[in-house]
Amino acid sequence: MKINDVILRTITKTVVFIILTLGIYLFFAGHHAPGGGFIGGLVLASGIVLLYLAYDIETVHKGMPFDFKKVAALGVLLATGTAIGSLFFDVPFLTQTHSYINVPIFGKMGFSTVTIFEAGVALTVVGVVVTIILSISEDE
Repeated sequence: MKINDVILRTITKTVVFIILTLGIYLFFAGHHAPGGGFIGGLVLASGIVLLYLAYDIETVHKGMPFDFKKVAALGVLLATGTAIGSLFFDVPFLTQTHSYINVPIFGKMGFSTVTIFEAGVALTVVGVVVTIILSISEDE
């Protein structure tokens, strides 16, 4: 007999949107306040895990056809790529740089290689956490 989980699925749609928005906020706020790639990645992963709990794995994979092992590998590649990139400019390992660019609608905005590094950390955390949860769920 199938359990009627209409309330869980209805609430999950709204809560996942809030969780993912909070995760993105924490990711970008990490340079000026507590947060960053690790905690942002954990919050993003918790939203994805909530989707897996409310719906079945096949339904979520139709909406998000990602191999989360590859997401984690891409994150490691981004993080190490920015770290190793500093060696090409004859500066110490993990040295970051920043610049200000004039964006047409937003005006003058600051960009930094730290953001790319943090994106790598966030993708690694999301990939690893979701892969672990999916691995645990397969062990029945």
